[in-house]
Amino acid sequence: MPIVAADIKIYLSGGAANSNVNASLGGAKSSVELVDNNLHNLFDVVGSAEAAAGDTEYRLVYVENTHGTLTLQSAKVWLQSQSAVPLAIALGGEGVNGTAETVANEDTAPSGESFSSPTVEGSALSFGDMAAGEHYPLWVRRTVPSFQAALSNDTVVLRIKGDTAG
Repeated sequence: MPIVAADIKIYLSGGAANSNVNASLGGAKSSVELVDNNLHNLFDVVGSAEAAAGDTEYRLVYVENTHGTLTLQSAKVWLQSQSAVPLAIALGGEGVNGTAETVANEDTAPSGESFSSPTVEGSALSFGDMAAGEHYPLWVRRTVPSFQAALSNDTVVLRIKGDTAG
C-alpha cells in the first residue's frame, strides 16, 4: 500500500511527551503529534502589547514518515496558504533523524538556519528521501508586524509532498 497523507505526521519538539506548544523550542522529538485544525496549535495568542510592538517567535516541529516500510521519496514542504501573519520555514541543519538545537526561548532564532516562505511546490524546501520511521526537524517562524490589527482566526496550510515506489 502506498504512503498516504495519514502516514506523514508532524510532532512537537521538547522531548519525551511534551504537549506544550510554547515549549516546542527544539531538542528531541516529542511523542505528541501537532493537532490539525485546532486554534493556537503551534503559536500562542498574540496579545495587544505584542501586536503593538511587533513580535517574532520560533517553534520547532518534526516531520515523520510513519509508514511501516516505504520511503517517502523527494519529500518537500511549503506554505500552501496563509492569512495575515507571515510565516517562514527552515529545515533543521541537523538533517534526517537529527536532533535539533534547543533555543533559549521563543524569541531566540536557531543558529544557522535559513528561513524562507515558499508558497508553491517549485520553490519548496527539500527533505530528500525519508525512509520509513525517519523524521526531519522543521523550524517555523511567525512574524507579527508592529501595529497588527486584531485577527479572530489566522491560518496556515503547511503542505508536505513526496513520491512513493510502492
